[in-house]
Amino acid sequence: MELQDLETKIDELILLCDELEKKQAVMEADRDTWLHERTRLLEKNELARSKVEAMIMRLKALEQE
Repeated sequence: MELQDLETKIDELILLCDELEKKQAVMEADRDTWLHERTRLLEKNELARSKVEAMIMRLKALEQE
């Protein structure tokens, strides 16, 4: 009977390990998605900042004319 219990526990551990591996794969994919999104947003922010700075420079130039 002890051997049967041990086999059952080992099977449960195998299933748990499989489940954890799947969850880890999902989390890694999510992380990659978030990193890509972060990079995209940082680039978009930098572009917006550059445009605002250019507008400010043009306004200052118009102000001095």
